[in-house]
Amino acid sequence: MRLYHRLHRHYGDLSWWPGDTPLEVSVGAILTQNTAWTNVEKAIKRLKEARSLSVAALGRMTHRRLALLIKSAGYFNVKARRLKNFISFLQGRHGGSLNKMFRQPTSRLRQELLAVNGVGPETADSILLYAGEKPVFVIDAYTKRVLSRHGVLPYEKGYDDFQQLFMKHLPRSASFYNQYHAMFVNIGKDFCRKRPLCASCPLNGWRNVPPVKS
Repeated sequence: MRLYHRLHRHYGDLSWWPGDTPLEVSVGAILTQNTAWTNVEKAIKRLKEARSLSVAALGRMTHRRLALLIKSAGYFNVKARRLKNFISFLQGRHGGSLNKMFRQPTSRLRQELLAVNGVGPETADSILLYAGEKPVFVIDAYTKRVLSRHGVLPYEKGYDDFQQLFMKHLPRSASFYNQYHAMFVNIGKDFCRKRPLCASCPLNGWRNVPPVKS
C-alpha cells in the first residue's frame, strides 16, 4: 500500500485500459503482445474503419484479411490466428456473447481463457480485469522490473509468484487493481526503463535494499 500511495501521489487517478467496448479491450489485449500500444491503436483503427470490430465480423473474416488489417501490430499472421482462436472460443463456448462469458465464475473463466491457443496469463488477466471488470491483478514486464529493482522479488520468479503478492495482501477490487497496474505501466515507461532514470523517479528511495535473490 505504501508503494501504491507513492505512485498515486505522482500520477493521480488514471483511466485505463484504452478501449470503447469489452470486445475492443479484449482484441487490444491480444494484439499488444510484444508490441507498443501505438501500433495496436493503428490496427484497431483499421478494424473499425473496415467495420470489422464485432464478434460476427471477426468470425466471418478470412485469416488473410484479418492479418492485413492488423499488420501494424506486428507478428500479424500469428496474432490473426490468436484472434481467430479467441473468437472461435467465444462463439463456441458462449454463443458469441461477452456478457455471457463474463457471467462465469472468475476462476473457471480464467482457466477457459488460458486453454485458448495463444492466450497466456497476462493476456487472460488483462481481458478479465479490463474487459470484464474482474478483480484479477495483471502482471507485466514493467511490474516485474519495478519490484525486482526494489528488492521485492527477483525478476526470474514466475507470474503467479508476482500476482500473489498483490492478490493475497490487497483488497479484491477491480477498480483498485486497474489503477495500480496502470501506474506500473506509466512508471515503467517514464522512469523504470531498461536504462532506468532513478534520480528523477518518484520511487527513488522507496526501498534502498539490494535485489532479492532466488
